[in-house]
Amino acid sequence: MNLIEIKKTSLQHKSRKRRGRGPRSGHGKTSGSGHKGANARAGHSGMNAYEGGQTPLFKRLPKRGFNNAKYRIEYTVVNVGDLNGFAAGTEITPEFLIKSGTIGKLSKGGLKVLGTGALEVPLKVQAHKFSQSAVEKIREAGGEVKEL
Repeated sequence: MNLIEIKKTSLQHKSRKRRGRGPRSGHGKTSGSGHKGANARAGHSGMNAYEGGQTPLFKRLPKRGFNNAKYRIEYTVVNVGDLNGFAAGTEITPEFLIKSGTIGKLSKGGLKVLGTGALEVPLKVQAHKFSQSAVEKIREAGGEVKEL
C-alpha cells in the first residue's frame, strides 16, 4: 500500500453552513428561511396535520366512542390460590400482603380478591372487593371474609 492509494474522501471534513454572513456567502439576508411567517421564526415546529389554513381532517371527522379511563377504578388483584402459603388463622390485610411481598403496591381502588385456584387453609381475609367465587372458596375452607 502506498500513500497515493489512500482515498482522500475518508479524510475529508465537510464544514458547516455559516448562515447570515452577508450576500456573498450564499446564505445571507433570510439565511435560507424564506420570507416572513411562522416558518421563518425560531422555535417553530409546525402542526403535523396543518393543511394550509384549511380545517384539518381530524377536525372535519365526527368524534366516536367513549373513554372512561380517567374515572375507571382499578384494583390490585390477588387470587385465592396465592393465599395458600400463609398459616391457618392468619389475618390477611392489604398491608400484610405488601409486607409479605405477595403484592407490590395498592392501586387507587384498593385490593380485590379473585377466586382462581383452591384454598385449603382457613384465613381471615380483609379486602376492598371480593369476587363471588372467592367468597365461597374462603368460607368453604373455614375462613372469614370482611370488606373494608
